[in-house]
Amino acid sequence: MAAADVEAVWRIESARIVAALTRFTGDFGLAEDAAQEAVTEALVSWPLAPPANPGGWLMATARRRAIDAIRRRAALRDRYALLAADPAAGSPVDEEADPDRIDDDVLALMFVSCHPVLSPEARVALTLRVVGGLSSEEIARAFLVPVPTVQARITRGKKTIAAAGVPFELPPASERRERLGGVLSVLYVIFTEGSTATSGDRLVRPEVAYEAIRLARTLAALLPEEPEVHGLLALCELTAARFPARTGPDGAPILLEDQDRRLWDFSAIRRGLAALARASARGLGPYGLQAAIAATHASASSVEETDWDRIVVLYEALGRVAPSPVVELNRAVAVAMASGPAQALAIVDELIASDRLPGSHLVPTVRGELLTRLGRRPEARAELELAARLCTNQREREVLLGKAAALG
Repeated sequence: MAAADVEAVWRIESARIVAALTRFTGDFGLAEDAAQEAVTEALVSWPLAPPANPGGWLMATARRRAIDAIRRRAALRDRYALLAADPAAGSPVDEEADPDRIDDDVLALMFVSCHPVLSPEARVALTLRVVGGLSSEEIARAFLVPVPTVQARITRGKKTIAAAGVPFELPPASERRERLGGVLSVLYVIFTEGSTATSGDRLVRPEVAYEAIRLARTLAALLPEEPEVHGLLALCELTAARFPARTGPDGAPILLEDQDRRLWDFSAIRRGLAALARASARGLGPYGLQAAIAATHASASSVEETDWDRIVVLYEALGRVAPSPVVELNRAVAVAMASGPAQALAIVDELIASDRLPGSHLVPTVRGELLTRLGRRPEARAELELAARLCTNQREREVLLGKAAALG
């Protein structure tokens, strides 16, 4: 069995294993360390003797590693006895080896990884590590930071959780919806980084985006009655459906109006629309409204045929429930398509006057596009050149400089 096979099994089983060990040891850090030791051992032993039940093998090995650690902690003898119980006697840990079982342990693991005591960076790193099963190297590549930085975030996060005495349990029902927002925001950040990388030489990092989709699907299975979970899943599916057409063979970005829509992933669109329907049944929140905007794009045969008036209305609704300068900027783009660039330019200039997106390349990008459409070419070129200077993604920067050069 190759290393890639071990990694594939680990990616599927890791959350369940870490969750089970955390519940029975009461130690989030110990559980994650024991699980990592198990997968390291698997990389050595599986190529020589592949197990019949890989998930069960990882669970049993991780349990033994946890037992070894607990043996070294005299104060935890009672928990060691529980973990070391005869598997034939029906040990609760062994129940977790069932590959078809998805229960509240995985959900609790998500809530712990996204706990408010952690910094946003630590939440993302821990979620990808302990729920997603990614290595520190994979997380570092995804967010273009050094591996030691990721490792430090994970270590600090585990220490913070331990110091704060965060229990391994689902929040009370009265707090769950409030805390759920934090979990959703972490998945949204992960997907957004995969969808449009903030820096580096690639526009899209699909492996990161697809990991966020996998986690969102898990969350939707665990919380089927929460509309915003389905809203986020719909948004991710519908946005990812355009990935095949967003870049050319050389990785160069392809603008929406130039994309070959025949390349869109229509299976992903169907999944996204189904998730949006589930979200709509209980009323759309911020993620559901963004998904509805993505669905409007997905259902159009071209930019010209897109229902821009509907998108404007949806952005107005989004601005009421989740106001932000980025929402307002996106509304301006939609207004330009529906009603012309002059009206949209007034919205953008108001954003600039209020200094609500300082240092962002997005504002001069949009303003440059609007000025181009209004025939104000020198001003447009200056805005696009400013946007290129502020942009940290190499591929986006190249597009902006190309547009500026075309203006003469």
